[in-house]
Amino acid sequence: MTRDSLATTEAFEVARARLFKLAYRMLGSISDAEDAVQDLYLRWRAAASDVAAPEAWLVTACARLCIDRLRAAKRARAAYQGPWLPEPVVTWDDASVEAERADDLTMAMLLVLERLTPRERAAYLLREGFDYDYAEIGDILGASPAACRQLASRASRRMRDERPRFNATREAARNLARRFGEAARTGDYNALMSLLAEDVSCATDGGGKVAAARNVIRGADRVARFVVGVMSKGAAGVALQFVTVNGAPGWVLTREGAPIAVATVEIDGGRITKVLATLNPDKLARVPRSASAG
Repeated sequence: MTRDSLATTEAFEVARARLFKLAYRMLGSISDAEDAVQDLYLRWRAAASDVAAPEAWLVTACARLCIDRLRAAKRARAAYQGPWLPEPVVTWDDASVEAERADDLTMAMLLVLERLTPRERAAYLLREGFDYDYAEIGDILGASPAACRQLASRASRRMRDERPRFNATREAARNLARRFGEAARTGDYNALMSLLAEDVSCATDGGGKVAAARNVIRGADRVARFVVGVMSKGAAGVALQFVTVNGAPGWVLTREGAPIAVATVEIDGGRITKVLATLNPDKLARVPRSASAG
């Protein structure tokens, strides 16, 4: 490897984590984000010798690449079987390596991002997540600062309207989630009902590859009965391990050490308002194994 090519690679590696974070938040998929970053690397190697400001070039190219990929992904997701959920980022409490890749944007908030246009999503993330000013965002998106301010403002209103108004502290959320996990494991309907908000919703993503509810389940009674039914039918040999999923409390369900589901909850006002469970095996391929899982 020549000195120039080594410098080119080093410049990219310095920015890789930041680029992956942007790509994941844009695309909602670890695998798609990794593919986008790898594609970006190939483009960077071809262009680097003529680039005066590497970070600006890389972020601009990453955002534009992800906008194009997100447009294509949205068309594909329109034909997805059942509810579509983002690919979860799972962090074991003692897994410092995986913690480097953990995302603090919850699954529920990633779903809100899905309702934005690709350009609104990019403007919002660059402004709120990466602290770019509107002139810089305009350079990235090829738009005026005023237009970018409007894009980000519309997205911010949507995100603010959907965000829990009385979000629990981290300790309270973990405690409530642990109680929910125990009630689900034991099939305790009454305990589940005491934890669920009246208008709670439950979405299960099987992608047509494994059994899952084809529609979002709504209402405390229906959600509690669904959870009890699922656990009573399929709990044999299943271990439930408490983890962090995209910065929120959750669980990995395993059978013989292999993950079969990742679940997380959204909490508002001391009650669980959303239950999100990913069962699609394609989205579980990158779930890290804990030391205790063997």
